[in-house]
Amino acid sequence: MRVVIMLAALGMLAACAEKSEPPAAGDPSYQETLMEQLIDAAPGDVIEIPEGRFSFDRSLSLTVDGVTIRGAGMDKTVLTFAGQIAGAEGVLVTASDFTIEDLAIEDTRGDALKIAEGKNIVIRRIRTEWTTGPKTENGAYGIYPVQIENLLMEDSVAIGASDAGLYIGQSKNVVIRNNRAEYNVAGIEIENTTGADVYGNVATNNTGGILVFNMPNLKIPGARTRVFDNAVYANNTKNFGHKGTPVASIPAGSGVVINSNDQVEIFNNDIRDNKTANIIVASIFSSELGEGDMQADFDPYPEGIFIYDNAFEGGGDNPDGLDLQALKIAIAGLGALPDILWDGYVAPGRTPSDVLCVQNGDAMVVNVDGPNGNAHARIVSDGAHDCAFEKLPAIKLMEPLAE
Repeated sequence: MRVVIMLAALGMLAACAEKSEPPAAGDPSYQETLMEQLIDAAPGDVIEIPEGRFSFDRSLSLTVDGVTIRGAGMDKTVLTFAGQIAGAEGVLVTASDFTIEDLAIEDTRGDALKIAEGKNIVIRRIRTEWTTGPKTENGAYGIYPVQIENLLMEDSVAIGASDAGLYIGQSKNVVIRNNRAEYNVAGIEIENTTGADVYGNVATNNTGGILVFNMPNLKIPGARTRVFDNAVYANNTKNFGHKGTPVASIPAGSGVVINSNDQVEIFNNDIRDNKTANIIVASIFSSELGEGDMQADFDPYPEGIFIYDNAFEGGGDNPDGLDLQALKIAIAGLGALPDILWDGYVAPGRTPSDVLCVQNGDAMVVNVDGPNGNAHARIVSDGAHDCAFEKLPAIKLMEPLAE
């Protein structure tokens, strides 16, 4: 039988028993209660947190497999870390077969929710937020699963992260669906991850909406990501990331950004009003990271990027940075950069059609000619990207998360 641990009394009534009240919001003893329950948890336990607003001054952590943490709703159960003095995260989980749902984590000093090195993880209806707006001083990541195999993240919200709101790193077999990311530097970031479906999400008011990256000097390279049925619009917030981080070089006004990743499909999305470009396809050489050391086997070039059947509107009319502004003036007679911006880097022995194929109506591609300092930037009109790649299969979550 599953053991249900109640972090607040359920108020059981009996003829000879008194009614037990739930903890008062802000009750300082509740921090110790919850910490003890997490330490004492056993596989199969369900830790239920009642409705209320509860304050914490240090991180919470869980290391036991097979546990569920459940609140009363992302706007009803709120864990606030505004007075945090210890710990690098709000909630840190290093366990497998873990579910967390129906609560909010606010104003953490570092990452809000980090889940590391586990299998079979469900993140559902979680809100992470820095409530004073987008600031460099905010924590880096909202929801941060890393080195996970078999991940479902759905119906969650991330607001105000100084790096990525929803960050999925070095993971395998991932479904990210029906979430909302707003006022982060990167709304949703898939990094060094193999096999991801990203769909039904809303990314707006970030610096960059949805990012699919491969970063050097990590053990696991990523590939095979499908980005579809998302709304990615008006991601024009000024970049407030920490200097030197990968996202610090993302221009404000970026919709979907691919960097040094392979086999990425972008289709059936509503992508609009991103002032630099609705889609950017780039190599590591177009970021500050291209100037550093990379391991010998790192592939810096994106390949197999397939863009089709998206709805584009607006965008490209006010690109971020003097170089991009000059580029718009030089080549865009229509007053805006085309929907698809490609930096022009091609691996030795490969061709532009190995990098990027586009089957998207009258959407145009601009090759900014990064290898030559933008000297020959141009709108591509020779059919180099009029091609198609074999479509990727849908991600099938393994048991016990199979849909």
